[in-house]
Amino acid sequence: VKKEVGDVTILVNNAGIVTGKTFIDSPESLVEKSMEVNIMAHFWTYKAFLPAMVAANHGHLVSIASAAGIIGVNGLSDYCASKFAAVGFAESVDLEMRVLGKSGIKTTIVCPYFINTGMFDGCRSKWPRLLPGLEPEFVAEKIMTAIRRDQEILLLPRILYFLLFLKHVLPVKLTVLFLDYFGNLHIMDSFKGRAKKD
Repeated sequence: VKKEVGDVTILVNNAGIVTGKTFIDSPESLVEKSMEVNIMAHFWTYKAFLPAMVAANHGHLVSIASAAGIIGVNGLSDYCASKFAAVGFAESVDLEMRVLGKSGIKTTIVCPYFINTGMFDGCRSKWPRLLPGLEPEFVAEKIMTAIRRDQEILLLPRILYFLLFLKHVLPVKLTVLFLDYFGNLHIMDSFKGRAKKD
């Protein structure tokens, strides 16, 4: 990319995979692949493109993480671990840029609920009016708006801001009851995932 187009000023880390199995049932090779795609790729792309951004004091780092990167989900342990790592990594690099005085380098962390791309086919919210599956076009539009506004974190749908707040103020037992009420403890029970292409 650097040879063909030169320096990158907006880096969007969007690749992701999901095994859709409980931790006990996840083969080690799939856990490693989840980590390689969902977080290690962020390290390597930042290593490749961030130095030029630092030199120019200009750029925007966009991390497409997940709501599963801020709230744990039953049946998504490796996915959650990789997405929590993506959120923490992006936050940490943002702080590094601030300490270096690189105010021209912006960070946007995106944590959407399920996007209707096929990746989480079969998963349905118990309350789809509160936690709907998101259309890719809607998410893309919200991400573009967040980038233009230099918004540091974007949670979709907006109710996730409230749920994240509750997670941090409620006792764990009450949070688990709340997650159960919203159906999140069994959201992966009907997981099918994207059909493999021949």
